[in-house]
This record gives sequence, C-alpha cells and structure tokens, in this order.
Amino acid sequence: MSTAALIRALGRGQTSLSEIEAYTLFSAMLDEGLADLELGALLYALRTKGEGLEELLGFKRAIAERLYRLQAPAGEIQPVIIPAYGGRVESANLLPLLALLLQRFGVPVLMHGSLESNDGVAAAYVLRELGTLPSTSIFQAQQALDQQGLAFLPTAALCPGLANLLSLRSRLGLRNSAHLMAKVLEPFSGMGLHLVSASQPECMKRLREFLHAAGTSALLLQSSAGDPCVNPAQRPQLERISNGGSEILFDAERGPARMIPNLPNPSSAAATALWTRQVLEGEIPLPLPLVNQLACCLYASGYTQDMNQAKAIAAVEAGGLAAA
Repeated sequence: MSTAALIRALGRGQTSLSEIEAYTLFSAMLDEGLADLELGALLYALRTKGEGLEELLGFKRAIAERLYRLQAPAGEIQPVIIPAYGGRVESANLLPLLALLLQRFGVPVLMHGSLESNDGVAAAYVLRELGTLPSTSIFQAQQALDQQGLAFLPTAALCPGLANLLSLRSRLGLRNSAHLMAKVLEPFSGMGLHLVSASQPECMKRLREFLHAAGTSALLLQSSAGDPCVNPAQRPQLERISNGGSEILFDAERGPARMIPNLPNPSSAAATALWTRQVLEGEIPLPLPLVNQLACCLYASGYTQDMNQAKAIAAVEAGGLAAA
C-alpha cells in the first residue's frame, strides 16, 4: 500500500496495521525515513483512529531496537521507572517528591522525560532546584543510579528517534503515538516497575490491554495532567499489573476532594522544590493519596512482599515526616 493510500485508510478508520506493519512504519518514523508532510499526516491519522493493540506492540518492538539500555541495580528490589512528560498547570508537580521518597527507602528510581514542558513546570526543573541534575548520557545515568539510586535521563539520551517524534507536538499542536509509547519505555530490558497513567478512560483501557499483552509490570492510575502521580486532593484507583494479572490496590476516592493546605505555586519550579523539601523535612504533612501511592510502589517493586506491610511502612514514614 502506498503512503498516500495508507494515510487515507488510517484517516478514515478503514484499516488497522498488523504488528509487523506497525513495526515497519514506526521504524521508518524513528529513523527519519519519511518526509515531513507524510510523517505528520500519518501521526495525525493514527491519533484520530486510535492505536490498536497490534499496532502498539509493533511500535514497542521498533523502539526496543533503538533504545539505549541501563543495568538494573543489584538486589531484589525492582527499579521504579517514572515517565515525566506532563508538567502541570493546575496543580504542583509532585513526581520529584515521590521519587525522593522512594530513594529514601533504597528503591532505585529512573525518571525519563523532557527537559521542557508545554503545559507547566517539568519534573526536571523541580529536581534541578533540589540538586539532582539531568544525566547527559546513559553512562552518567548508570552512575547516578548506582551511586545515588536516582537518575533523570532526557529522552534524547535514551531514544533519540522517539525524542524527535515527541518534539513534533509543538509543530502539529497535538500529541502523537510517540507520547503513548513514552509511557511504557523499557530501559532495563523488561525489568522494573513502570508507573503508567492516562487522563482519558479510553486511553487507560488501551494501556491496560497493552501492559497485559506485553507482560509489563506496572502501577496503572488515572492522571489529570499526564504524569503518573496521584492527585493530592483525591486519590484515583491504583491498579497493579503483573504476570498477566491485575490487582486493585486502592479504589478511587469518591465525593468531595480533600483540602490540601499550602500547596505551592504550580507555575514555579522553585516554589515546588521548596514545598517538596518542607515535606521531606517534616514541616508540611505528606498528602494521604501520595502515602497510598508510595505504599503501592514499595509493594509492587518488591521492597516488601505484603501490601498491608507496605501500607504500614508508608504510614510510619508519613508519620515520621510529620513528627520531624
């Protein structure tokens, strides 16, 4: 099928790609093998149609062949992989706080994402204010993981072709398939706990189906701003996906949102970093939904084999912060 015919068929929803077709197409996209006009049209057509499971699996295979790999730190605890591509306008970016809490427990954390934010304050900005600079290479990220247990790796250093596709958002005015695949990158060759989120139910359904089919270990949650961090005012459902099965670790909270005092200015990286530091030093209480997500991460990463124990550990940590 010609490129024009493929654009027409995808745009009209008349066809879906097989896994091998999707692999071939996305490989060409990642390798800059398509002209700009055709690339933009295909990305728009896929976005309009919605990527099917076979297509996502084909995209995953194409990325896997072009993704630079890291070695998971030694030990039984799985590294937690946090995509940081959102940046929040309406609420503070608490991803760095979650990462630093996990680091305290000795859980390795790799954050990957953009050094820029189209919508608000990127996690990289907040981390920089807190003293954690982005790694400039895979080697540097590996060193940071091994020595500090926390690294932020820009997408351009992890998968340059994917970073190029992500950057098209500013030109096309909308997200594309690369943004969906960035949520599920596997820098540790299939190992690790992925934090995965989406704001729309249909996207959540597709991600759940993909995670099961790909055999990916993940904590899946609904996000209001793209990043996989709970709303500090109202906890979403927190679902663990592992070994082909699902487990609801926390149900979504219903009713009015809880009041969270003294949240920082969401448009200021410095204010968010200061607030994060105050929480870590016990000057401001850790929001309960974040305590719940911390417990899920401790359990799903293998820090503890019992969810009730993970809840207790997270509660003790939160109490310790409050008493500090």
